[in-house]
Amino acid sequence: MSPPNYQVLLIEHDADFVQYLRPMLGQTKAAAFDVSEATTLSEGARRLLELRPDVVLVDLAIPDGAGLQNIPLLQFLNPTIPVLVLGRMDDETLALEVIHAGAADYLITTQLTPPFLSRAIIYAIERHRHENALIAAEQKFHGIFEHIVEGVFQTSPDGHFLLANVALARIYGYASAEELAASVTDIARKLYVQPGRRAEFIRLMQEHDTVTDFQSQIYRKNGEIIWITENVRAARSPGGELLHYEGTVEDITASKVVAERLRDSEHLYHSLVENLPQNIFRKDLEGRFTFANQRFCQTVGLPLEKILDRTDADLFPAELADKYRGDDRRVLQGGEPIEAVETHRAPGGEMIYVQVVKTPLRDAAQAITGLQGIFWDITAKKRAEDQLQAANAELDRHRRELESQNEELQKDLRMACEFQQNLLPDIYPCFPSAAPANASRVRFHHRYLPNEAVGGDYFSVLPLSDDEAGIFLCDVMGHGVRAALVTAMISGLVEQLKPLATDPGKFLTRLNRDLCTMLRNSGSPILTTAFYLVADLRTGAIRFANAGHPRPFLLRRQAGQLTLMANQDGKGRAALGLSARTSYPTTELTAAADDAVLLFTDGLFEVEDPNHTLYTVEELQEAARKAMAFHGGELINAVLQEVQRFTLGCGFSDDVCVLAMEIAELNQSANPSAA
Repeated sequence: MSPPNYQVLLIEHDADFVQYLRPMLGQTKAAAFDVSEATTLSEGARRLLELRPDVVLVDLAIPDGAGLQNIPLLQFLNPTIPVLVLGRMDDETLALEVIHAGAADYLITTQLTPPFLSRAIIYAIERHRHENALIAAEQKFHGIFEHIVEGVFQTSPDGHFLLANVALARIYGYASAEELAASVTDIARKLYVQPGRRAEFIRLMQEHDTVTDFQSQIYRKNGEIIWITENVRAARSPGGELLHYEGTVEDITASKVVAERLRDSEHLYHSLVENLPQNIFRKDLEGRFTFANQRFCQTVGLPLEKILDRTDADLFPAELADKYRGDDRRVLQGGEPIEAVETHRAPGGEMIYVQVVKTPLRDAAQAITGLQGIFWDITAKKRAEDQLQAANAELDRHRRELESQNEELQKDLRMACEFQQNLLPDIYPCFPSAAPANASRVRFHHRYLPNEAVGGDYFSVLPLSDDEAGIFLCDVMGHGVRAALVTAMISGLVEQLKPLATDPGKFLTRLNRDLCTMLRNSGSPILTTAFYLVADLRTGAIRFANAGHPRPFLLRRQAGQLTLMANQDGKGRAALGLSARTSYPTTELTAAADDAVLLFTDGLFEVEDPNHTLYTVEELQEAARKAMAFHGGELINAVLQEVQRFTLGCGFSDDVCVLAMEIAELNQSANPSAA
């Protein structure tokens, strides 16, 4: 038998490690592994949804990830696939944190061997499949137990419920099985209507250990009396000791009622026919009346004895009698019912409409023995149909009004777009504040491209002092009106938190806490990635904090270098809105005059060409490196053109916001190192 084949998704940015790991998976004979690769967490999430692999291997330190938060994110996308975490640290505490976060195992990359790796993957897959099967089986059992039509129970010999399902509670009139068990603690007294019925049940169980079709009247919670039938067995220990009774209950009240009605069926039939508002009659094969109800007698103005054995010719004008006989022949010869609407003019002159149905009567051998007719006045129905037609015309008018209102809604949406655009700065502050725009020591440029009329990207430039500039950029998950509303909330929070704005870490920590509070009852998580930096124009220091956002580029033009603005500890942090307990550290870099910081949202690089090839962050870095010599808006335009050239006209699939901060000069007089 050939070894099993497993699909493996490897999320790893280190190409050398990938080349090291792949041969390991090919050296085992226990299984075959088809490996698919993703170099970023976002790409891995997409491929997880596309490929549905058997297992995921993910680097704990994947650059665009959030450390331990990677695990619940991947499990949120597909909880049925085990996640194995790769890490370089031999740390038991970290390994426990990884397991507690939901991973199947923590593998130390420096200790991997082909047998160990293949065994860890196979064990994780099979263990996860076994756990999923157990969960499915348990859910199936509970589903059957809770949704079966019959009531299911266990009762103690002394007469209280040990177990009951929802159906039993419903039969007995209780809101839940728990309420039933708490209320009915003495079955003999509380449940059975007939005294001694429980004692009779116990006697039969002692004699036979089983009882079938044990029919009784019982009280429901509201005092109503119904009929039930029980099928019960005695559950005993291996030593023969009686443990409890278990069985099923069915409400047979309806069948009891049917039985009673069957006994009186003829009486009930005639009573029903006589009291119906419809005219009912029967005729034999010669067209003679054999039955007529009282309503028919009233219609023709004759008692029943003067109708029986008569024909239509005896009761109606010749023209109507001929029509009725023609209809009768169609039913008797064709053997099929006919239905028609007849129009008559009442003595007062108004039109009345009558619905007529004639069906053949058959004996036990299916031979036609006559026909039955029923007719009733449908004048009110016809008038209602006329009214319905008028109502449809009115509805059509409302539809046209709705279309007009929709046009107004589109206008409102365009106004919302203008409002969101107004949230973004169109005039940037100068540093110092009294300086003209062309003499500001730091200058800003941006491009904002929403995917819909309104979008989920937002940024703000905060003048903290003449020597400190704050830049905030965020990307709300999704796009459209919902995302735009969250950006408006964030805009207000940014303004409120200006007193904390000089410390990026504290600023994002407080912003995350307030945002979690505001979104607590939103119904589903609304994630927001954010990046905030403070540029000190006296010292050239750039302090920043990152909440799951793509890392900006620091363009050192004099040195011709591009630096990724990563956290000092190399670890990512969760996006805003996930947990109010998340804190964000502050990292510091040093910039020089003529340096630039390029910030952007993930919509800039999450694009595809016509062949569905993904644009990579590395390609974006190369585009920024090539455009480094450009300044201002030309820098942003050059990067956008490189990305759009890759897509070959496919364009962007998400909101795009790109922001450039350029340091024109530093305040050397305030810089201690200037001397």
